[in-house]
Amino acid sequence: MPGKEHPRPSARARELVAGGYDLHVHVAPDVIGRRIDDVALARRFREEGLAGFVLKSHYSPTAERASVVRKAVPGVDVLGAVTLNGSVGGMNPVAVEIAARSGARVVWLPTVDAINQRKSRAADPPGATPPPWAALQDELVAQGIEAPPVHVVDADGQVLPEVRQVLALIARHDLVLATGHLGREEIMAVTAAAHDLGVRRIVITHPEFTSQRLPASEQAELAGRGALLERCFTTPYTGKVSWETMLENIQAAGPEHSFLSSDLGAPAGPPVEDGLALMADFLLKAGLLEADVHTMAVTNTRALAEAPHTRAAETPAP
Repeated sequence: MPGKEHPRPSARARELVAGGYDLHVHVAPDVIGRRIDDVALARRFREEGLAGFVLKSHYSPTAERASVVRKAVPGVDVLGAVTLNGSVGGMNPVAVEIAARSGARVVWLPTVDAINQRKSRAADPPGATPPPWAALQDELVAQGIEAPPVHVVDADGQVLPEVRQVLALIARHDLVLATGHLGREEIMAVTAAAHDLGVRRIVITHPEFTSQRLPASEQAELAGRGALLERCFTTPYTGKVSWETMLENIQAAGPEHSFLSSDLGAPAGPPVEDGLALMADFLLKAGLLEADVHTMAVTNTRALAEAPHTRAAETPAP
């Protein structure tokens, strides 16, 4: 969106999302160019009355970064994560265990290295803005060092043993499981297995994104199983889905089973700290109630972010 003039959030929207977490931001330092760094963003969140954010990287664990930012900017709860792409060994239980011990909050299943994402690159609508990671993936392919795709189910659609081991670790550490860029059949299989293994918090990552495109009926089914559906600002803002379709999906699953995030951080996008409030403005204009916006932006994001998580490195010795 080079040269695009971005809207500014209304005071009403700022107030509605105050105290919420943005559970999906992409900021520097990163291997991809970003709009802002994590310390500067934490300061802006504090100024806007937002509680905190989760640092997402497609390539590197972020829990140790998050710990440093929390100390540098007191009063903002910056949380780490790990995404199970090839750069961390794919479906790697060791990566999950180390991330958990480092204080990570979220485990994303494969994104850029998901089989489904590899197959879906050509599915963006005409004129849609490609994600920043697409160029890097193409560079890796050109250099002949692209990671192999990460499998989560076998040829019969059964969840692989290594995936079940990862899910068991997520349950043990009470982490948030996010489905990443998995496809519809993979999402259904993995969320069922996660529920059976005791995972308490399951997030369906941007179900409106081009590589997911979950119909409203399936979103409602997943909500009925206890999953939370993530509504990312950038998906409609960059033309990948209409605001009307997103609103229909929210209503099908129920606002109580949805939460707002921004997925911002690209240099051409709006300021990251504006994401939740901008989304609130768009959804209010589309007809969503203020109470529902608050539930999705604040109540549900806090429930995901503030559950007990390990921060051993920050606990003073007795």
